Amino acid sequence: MPWAFVSLCAATALLASLLLPLAFKPWLRRMAVLDMPSDRSSHSEPTIRGMGISVLSAVVLALFVALFAPLSATQKAILLTILVVLLAASLVGWIEDLRGLRVVTRALCHLAVGAAGTAVLAWLAGGIGYWWTPAGAVAVAAYINVANFMDGINGISGLHGLVVGLAYAIAGALTDIHWLVIAGAVIAAGFAGFLPWNLSGKPVFLGDVGSYLLGASIAITAVAAFLAGVPVEYLFAPVLIYLADAFVTLLRRIAAGERWYVAHRQHAYQRLVIVGLSHLQAAAVVTSATVLTSLLGIFAVANGPVGLLIAAVLCILVVLLYLRTPTIFQRLIRRRNSRVSGLAQ
Repeated sequence: MPWAFVSLCAATALLASLLLPLAFKPWLRRMAVLDMPSDRSSHSEPTIRGMGISVLSAVVLALFVALFAPLSATQKAILLTILVVLLAASLVGWIEDLRGLRVVTRALCHLAVGAAGTAVLAWLAGGIGYWWTPAGAVAVAAYINVANFMDGINGISGLHGLVVGLAYAIAGALTDIHWLVIAGAVIAAGFAGFLPWNLSGKPVFLGDVGSYLLGASIAITAVAAFLAGVPVEYLFAPVLIYLADAFVTLLRRIAAGERWYVAHRQHAYQRLVIVGLSHLQAAAVVTSATVLTSLLGIFAVANGPVGLLIAAVLCILVVLLYLRTPTIFQRLIRRRNSRVSGLAQ
């Protein structure tokens, strides 16, 4: 394992993500790339968006450095494919930030990027997985949109990139797949560097360029790892909470006859803020559940069929508990307020 290069790539992503906003923030302000608050927003004043371009630049730079690591030609080609896919997806997001795109156009772009990336990765895997191209296209397109749907409060996307990136880096170490360690570490470091900017007194937002980057980088890395033979438990468990929140909310809205593609505040993480948690507290709830399912994925692989069954049951319980957290915290906050009111009297 080229640990020196792993450290170098992670440090490059982290430092670039921390420092590049110093240059990009004034530029975005001059271009008036702003997120205007609405009744569906979790913020109350115009806020700079599009700062995901700094995370994108950091991740691209770090992956470029990784191409000089002592890896095989195939592993370098996989990293290059991941780089191109996340760059293409982020470009779609940047256009969306600047001028907007029709829903159908966005969907077709996401599917095209996912299909092309999966086909190349299947070829690099020896051409044995071309039939996975449609599934890979849907997976990439779906997770880009999941990440976009879930990017609604400060801290949530940065923490998600950090946790899932680390989970994939650990999966790479456990399976001795060096490129996966590097890719996971770069994703984790890139989004960790954005957190201080997003959680500051005057926060900035990733924008679509950043949420598309988050979804595409995680999804295409998972597709590449799957084609390389990494156990699916390692890949699916870290994204389970995001998928559950996004798809359960989607199904509820469709069943209610609502326009599912219109912005709203019905996700579990959004309802946590509505009932009284801060953005960081709500993001911490989501992140804690994600850490739990990630650990259960590792447990499942390490303990065979019995471990898989136990982990599956526990993951279901974690998901159900997470989806109930808005109701749970609402009751706790009401009880606390009642006690405080009683003491005041």
